[in-house]
Amino acid sequence: MNALHSRAEAAPAVPALREAVARATRRYLHDRGECEADSLYALMLSEMETGLLTEVMKHCEGNQSRAAAVLGINRATLRKKLEAVGLLG
Repeated sequence: MNALHSRAEAAPAVPALREAVARATRRYLHDRGECEADSLYALMLSEMETGLLTEVMKHCEGNQSRAAAVLGINRATLRKKLEAVGLLG
């Protein structure tokens, strides 16, 4: 068995991420109680992006070039996103 094959077996399935987002959404809606308009879509995307950028930057030990590669975006785009969410010192 090669290393790529064993990593694929050990890695969590994509639906696990989807389920984590669904659980977080259910929890948020349950805690809110009422269904008032509060831009939930924008809130969820913002929270997800901030968490994603934070964790990828930690994983890449602050190396923006590596983080951009992991995310599949241009380094300049990453810098703009980091600045927008307050993660660029």
